[in-house]
Order: sequence, then C-alpha cells, then structure tokens
Amino acid sequence: MNERNTHAQRSAAAARFIQDAAALVRPGHLGSMKNSGDAWVEGEAGKFWGKFGSAGLLVFDAGRGVLLQHRAVWSHHGGTWGLPGGALHEGESAVDGALREAWEEAGVPRANVELLFTSVYDVGYWSYTTVAVSVEVPFEPVISDPESLALEWVPLDAVAGLPLHPGFGAAWSGLRERLPKPSATS
Repeated sequence: MNERNTHAQRSAAAARFIQDAAALVRPGHLGSMKNSGDAWVEGEAGKFWGKFGSAGLLVFDAGRGVLLQHRAVWSHHGGTWGLPGGALHEGESAVDGALREAWEEAGVPRANVELLFTSVYDVGYWSYTTVAVSVEVPFEPVISDPESLALEWVPLDAVAGLPLHPGFGAAWSGLRERLPKPSATS
C-alpha cells in the first residue's frame, strides 16, 4: 500500500511539474526566446511597454460579452482587468500581434474570430492598437502563461464596474460604442 501511495504521490508531483512548466512556456514558443520588441520606451508622454508598440485583442461575443484578462499582480498595473495583448515584434502588424498575443495568453484561436475594427492610441514615439474581433465560432479561453490570474467573459454592462487597467478603462466607453449592437429581434 505504501509503495502504491508513493507512486501516486510521484505521479501527482510530475503532473503538477508538467502543468507548471506548461504555464511558463507560451504555445509555439520556447521559454528562453525573447522578442526584440520586449522593452520599455520613454518620452515626454511617459513610459510604455513595447519597443515597436503594443496591441491587445478585444474579443466580443454577442451572447457572453467581452473576454477580459485579470492581470498577474507582478505585471504592470497588476491586479487590474484588461485585454490579452503585449509588445509587437519588429515588422509585425498590430492585428497580427494582437492575435498572436491573445493566442499566447488566452488560447484565442485566430480561425474563430473575425475583425471588426482597430483603434489606435498614439503618443508619437509609441502606440497601442486595440484590435476588436467578433467570435464566429465559440471557444473557451485558456490561461496559457503566467501573465493571467483569470480569463472571463464579462457582460458589457459589467465591464466598467471592474478595476480596469488605466489605459483600457480610459478607452472602454469609446470601444463599447463601436461594438455591434444587439439586434432588435434578439
């Protein structure tokens, strides 16, 4: 019986190790690879993440709301809610970068969403692009790296009541206005 428990304990420990390791390595990436865009830029408007700019994906599902990421406490503006996203790679478009980051952080499948619009916040030496997409084929998000405490579908009316990342909070009302309105037959 002891040998069986020891084997079960070792198996459980191995499973936890694999799960923890998977959380540290983004899908399609090796943990040691660093993006050339991973750097702070600073100027008269402040300090921003992403040498080549940054982008985030606003995923809209008419039945569930928007997909939000509860940011890890150790991250910039940690503990707030915002969009999956991050620094762009050199030469990468904002749409491609937002889709890549949303896949890496939340398992958002590119094939399941359709582009609605983009919105750019530009301070001259740095920009952030919100890429809004609609869900065409439902999916469940998956926390796939340590940057997220949680991922949740949040009804549109509940978003402003959360502690939002300051940039997303400032942009939310304008972004919400551009999202598709519920149809009159719904």
